[in-house]
Amino acid sequence: IGSDHMASISIQSLCVEFSVFGVRTRSIKNTILSHSLGGRFIPTEDQVVTVRALDHLSLDIKHGERIGLVGHNGSGKTTLLRTLAGIYKPSRGHIDIEGEATALLDFSSGMDPECSGRENIYLRGYMMGKTRPEIEAKVDDIENFTELGSFLELPMRTYSAGMSARLSFAISTAWRSDILLLDEGISAGDSAFQDKAKARIAQLFDQTPIMLLASHSEELIRTYCSRRILMEHGRILDDAAI
Repeated sequence: IGSDHMASISIQSLCVEFSVFGVRTRSIKNTILSHSLGGRFIPTEDQVVTVRALDHLSLDIKHGERIGLVGHNGSGKTTLLRTLAGIYKPSRGHIDIEGEATALLDFSSGMDPECSGRENIYLRGYMMGKTRPEIEAKVDDIENFTELGSFLELPMRTYSAGMSARLSFAISTAWRSDILLLDEGISAGDSAFQDKAKARIAQLFDQTPIMLLASHSEELIRTYCSRRILMEHGRILDDAAI
């Protein structure tokens, strides 16, 4: 996004609903309640159940803001991030995004265990909408950051969970964007890699005009965010500057 343009997000009356078919209303309601999945339960016909994960949510975010999304599991934090990332489609309402968004929500997306680590750099890059020249320009940086060396020539199915996470994380954080969507629940690999990963994310925070972080950690929210939004059942309960 150039100097003449400012990153921004405008959300108006956003609803995101998921339909569950082939189950009885009472049984799915009990399942939702027992697992604290959250969302608003909307009974319809006997065999169709709708869960409203975001409920007429409106929100404006300006260039330079750091948003901390808080709330219990099922409050709608991750659903909001996934909708902004284009993973979920709004059922109703409108989203207007100025700028390019990067979502650090699921690092494993777009990775093929049968392909080598090096091949997966390209696969994941293409999934993120990057061109071949854009990916090629970052290959050395990604390889150095992973510290995987010759393992990059082997199929990913031979990797440990920590090695896979290192590669996925390095690819996902290789590019800068205007908007960063981050779920605290992501894994950045084994413990030896954590400090390096945290430093990389902190650098991304500094270089990104808008950041949204979903987290259960009040300390993390207060450290990195300028605005705290409390969500419950897909709605905003509180929105205040920090």
